Amino acid sequence: MSKRRGRGATCCEGLSSVLSPTLFKALCDPNRLAILVRLAESCAPSTVSEIAECCPVNLSVVSRHLAQLREAGVLSAERRGKQVYYSARAEELVRTLRAIADALERCCGRTAASGGRSAHSAGRAPAREGTSR
Repeated sequence: MSKRRGRGATCCEGLSSVLSPTLFKALCDPNRLAILVRLAESCAPSTVSEIAECCPVNLSVVSRHLAQLREAGVLSAERRGKQVYYSARAEELVRTLRAIADALERCCGRTAASGGRSAHSAGRAPAREGTSR
């Protein structure tokens, strides 16, 4: 549920502008996540054949996964002669995920920041009425 601010505006309006179905679709496949992890861990651009070593699928499937990650803005591609080298766009992905987290926090308030836990469920006993600590 969104909180209202003024006439017709909500505090969650910024959330829809940072949520990208393309990004989430790109990140929802285990092979694409393995590709992203492989590229992030290598810290260097890699070719399709080098990247394919991380996945139990054939080279053409890896190429399609790479294209989807590139279209979602998760990877960059650079042609060097006949080879295409892919790199994780880590800084851009971090900015995007941080913007999503910030928008969720603004929309949902402190509940999102605390994980939705009450003082009791967070391991702290709630203060009792009439007692001082």
